[in-house]
Amino acid sequence: MAKTILGNEKGFYETFYRKPGDNENTHYCPGCGHGIIHKLIAEAIEDFDIADRTIFVSPVGCSVFAYYYFAAGNIQAAHGRAPAIATAVKRANPEAIVISYQGDGDLAAIGGNNILQAANRGEPITVFFVNNAIYGMTGGQMAPTSLPGMKTTTTPYGRSQENEGPPMKVAELLSQLDGPTLVQRTAVWDNKSIAKTRIAIRNAIKCQMEGKGFSLIEMLSACPSGWKVDTTDQYDWMQKNMAPYFPLGVFKDLRKEREPWFRKKGDPGKEAILKELDLKREEPTAFPAELSDSKYSNPSIKLAGFGGQGILSAGAILANAGMEQGMHSSWIPSYGPEMRGGTAYCFVNLSEHEIGSPTVSHPDVLLAFNRPSMEKFVAELKPGALLIYDSTIIDVKPTREDIEIIAVPATEIADELGSTRMANTVMLGAYIAHTGILSSEAIEQSLPFTLKRKNLIEANRKALARGMEIGP
Repeated sequence: MAKTILGNEKGFYETFYRKPGDNENTHYCPGCGHGIIHKLIAEAIEDFDIADRTIFVSPVGCSVFAYYYFAAGNIQAAHGRAPAIATAVKRANPEAIVISYQGDGDLAAIGGNNILQAANRGEPITVFFVNNAIYGMTGGQMAPTSLPGMKTTTTPYGRSQENEGPPMKVAELLSQLDGPTLVQRTAVWDNKSIAKTRIAIRNAIKCQMEGKGFSLIEMLSACPSGWKVDTTDQYDWMQKNMAPYFPLGVFKDLRKEREPWFRKKGDPGKEAILKELDLKREEPTAFPAELSDSKYSNPSIKLAGFGGQGILSAGAILANAGMEQGMHSSWIPSYGPEMRGGTAYCFVNLSEHEIGSPTVSHPDVLLAFNRPSMEKFVAELKPGALLIYDSTIIDVKPTREDIEIIAVPATEIADELGSTRMANTVMLGAYIAHTGILSSEAIEQSLPFTLKRKNLIEANRKALARGMEIGP
């Protein structure tokens, strides 16, 4: 007996979460074409049975929301850089199906050189290019593909060829290069065009699966919110305004002519790489250190404070000292909008094992250098975690009772030693003395690599020692 089962394609997650508690709405505005295109891609992923080896790379713009919907590998790229990231992912994982999913503001503007170079190299990736002729997410500014005369928030009198030049025709441009195998423009404004887009998406994915090289499908899509067009009129608007300027069709198709080629995953080995680069292996010094308690092993650490307090430097010293001691370590900085006075924090991981991700969502240790940072991040600490805060600056006591708390008058001590800026080293001294995770020798050996002013190294050694007096 036939049975009808209703549900999402396997290329989609079972449930979409726009934000906690909301699984009824998507990120997209009414009338947006992304939903249609998402569905066509998800159907292809399911039908080709490639969900387990598909990796999406989505950059800034409405396209970035793809990772909320596709049950595949997802990587967010910087604005316009998706083709470069996709190139790296594909070369490192030749068996993966790598999809760069981009909008027109992203691909044709800031990412123009990235897509040009990837296409020219013939990188064996698939690019889905959603062209709605405007910057949708960021407020309806003019994009390289905005139409002549089109009014946007940055062209209130309409795009003119004299001021802004003509719209960029990406499919025509890339099809002139020798690298691409398949370049096509489609649309999603009626059932017939959607059916053709469905075929084009499948052809582009198969192009990669069959080792035929680079493919790009440009899809004309609706953005009624950005255009200020009623959703009931959007498809007529597209056919009247977009179709004449962006003709649909196949601009290049060499799938039958090109021989399949699959890159083999290279693994020359560490020694071969060192030899090729004429580098010498340096063994860590392995300064002896002894944990005061096993619970302090393999910590994920967040250091947070104002810009200018040496937060990032302190994190770099920790990470470098970890390497000196033979541990795996990682350090990722984060900057506020201001160089000084703004929020600054960084993540550090120290581990006996390889580190899967350098980011830290729920730290084992928080070194808080000011009150806003402590109040912001203390809730993220795991139960039983360690909080060390600068009690000279932070005039409130933490209220969590399920964590370990150490107050260190770091700024006061640093002032006594002659420079407020050494408070970060005082905090490090307190941390390593309390936990035993690193030796003072490893920290001292790392100071010259981090401190630009070498005359401050000896003073920071003293600051480290003063902090260690407080830590135990």
